Amino acid sequence: QVQLVESGGGLVQAGGSLRLSCEASGLTFSSYAMGWFRRAPGKERAFVASIRWNGGSAYYGDSVKGRFTISRDNAKNTVYLQMNSLTPEDPAVYYCAAAPEYKGRYYYPDGYDYWGQGTQVTVSS
Repeated sequence: QVQLVESGGGLVQAGGSLRLSCEASGLTFSSYAMGWFRRAPGKERAFVASIRWNGGSAYYGDSVKGRFTISRDNAKNTVYLQMNSLTPEDPAVYYCAAAPEYKGRYYYPDGYDYWGQGTQVTVSS
């Protein structure tokens, strides 16, 4: 049984930082690209970032480029999202997801087979 468990969400002031973690189990972690998506109230799920199986390439949504950094530790089956310079546009539930590399659809939800339950990020102005 595959499980993705996010942690690290919470309340932060605008301009502050948070680091999200997502620990995976029940799958061969190093065979999957990993991604982060977010859903804000009243909005559709949006791509945030993804990283290839070996960490060699990473991709970002336009709204987070230069502020967020995705990384992974295959020895710990964990992917991270370092979020800096948080703004009032960033609050959402953040989800991590696992994508089989053969699909090659790193920006799109349909490229991902497994999803976590999400962690809430709130930014106070």
